[in-house]
Amino acid sequence: MKAVVALGANIGNPREQIELALTMLRAATEVIAVSSLHTTKPVGGPEQPDYINAVCILESELPATDLLSLLHGIEKTLGRERQERWGPRTIDLDLIQYGSLLSSAEELELPHPRAHERRFVLQPWSEIEPDAILLTHGRISHLLEQLP
Repeated sequence: MKAVVALGANIGNPREQIELALTMLRAATEVIAVSSLHTTKPVGGPEQPDYINAVCILESELPATDLLSLLHGIEKTLGRERQERWGPRTIDLDLIQYGSLLSSAEELELPHPRAHERRFVLQPWSEIEPDAILLTHGRISHLLEQLP
């Protein structure tokens, strides 16, 4: 199943952390495409450094919850500590979309509930899949046009 994963980091060595996360993803799944790295301002949370963001597309046979567990395991391996919502982080891996799966479960909302309003997700995603559609919200190109 095709999965869209957003990667972000803003403490430590963000570029290296993203590359390490991608290496770990390649060892566990088939990484089909990776966007270039984008520097973005933080959204919400405390004062913190700018982020480095990217999006990758995977092909995975794992159930969605297992893929999410894999992402959380990579975050933990790379030193992610969940102390403050929207706080700085060594790595953040978000499952944005998984095939045509819709989920409103507390442990896994799909598509990601705020992806449609996040330029740091939509811009790199559109770079590697210009005709992509975010389920429940439409074409990412149109969503990007609507963002400030």
